[in-house]
Amino acid sequence: MLRIIRERLLQGYRTMRYPRGKAPELPERFRGLPVVDADKRVGGCTDCREACPTGAIALDTDRRLVLDMGRCIFCGACEAACPQGAIRFTRDYRLTARRRADLIVGSEGFSRAEALAARLRRLLGRSLRLRQVSAGGCGACEADANVLSTVGWDMGRFGIQFVASPRHADGLLVTGPVTKNMRLALEKTWEAIPEPKILIASGSCAISGGIFAGSPETSDGVGNILPVDLFVPGCPPHPLTLLDGLLRLLGKIP
Repeated sequence: MLRIIRERLLQGYRTMRYPRGKAPELPERFRGLPVVDADKRVGGCTDCREACPTGAIALDTDRRLVLDMGRCIFCGACEAACPQGAIRFTRDYRLTARRRADLIVGSEGFSRAEALAARLRRLLGRSLRLRQVSAGGCGACEADANVLSTVGWDMGRFGIQFVASPRHADGLLVTGPVTKNMRLALEKTWEAIPEPKILIASGSCAISGGIFAGSPETSDGVGNILPVDLFVPGCPPHPLTLLDGLLRLLGKIP
């Protein structure tokens, strides 16, 4: 026992201090919030749209360039293909939104996720239990969500934990494009969670179907089946992006 105590003292405090302190350093290859400058789209250039593997780049009703983060897999192909630099990816990890339409980024910018209604914050703000369902995911979104339970991140200090049973949960975190074989299991899991409850779509597959969008074997995201309270874009979303979204949802950060 004395040896264990000594070792803990030598190791010190291992959990990051975010959000009170500085956010952890992100890897060099990290791509965050995209910035779209439609004014640089000269002569109706379509290079970025043609380079996008998921059709995330389009023109709005005013023929201005927009990028759908719900479909984007953050591969960077559009940024590399655009000769004018109309699209670039920043280092900003704050990508989550409450409404699907808010994930469509244009020249006017981006509206981040807002907190739940006051009644739900009172119920869930101090203790939020989530059941995670991989609805046909590849494992990447699931792995990065699980990172939040490790000592370095420790989302339990905010009262947020993953649980094994939906009957013990306050909400559902869904990853994957919702394949035909997983749809019934997902619906039954959702029904087993007592009211009031929330649903989080994590990753481009869960939001839009991602690279599998349009396949007859998927539902093109959970939003076509169940009501979503928080959208977390990415392929996969960085753990910091998911944690930031959860804390915003609970009103713990502005």
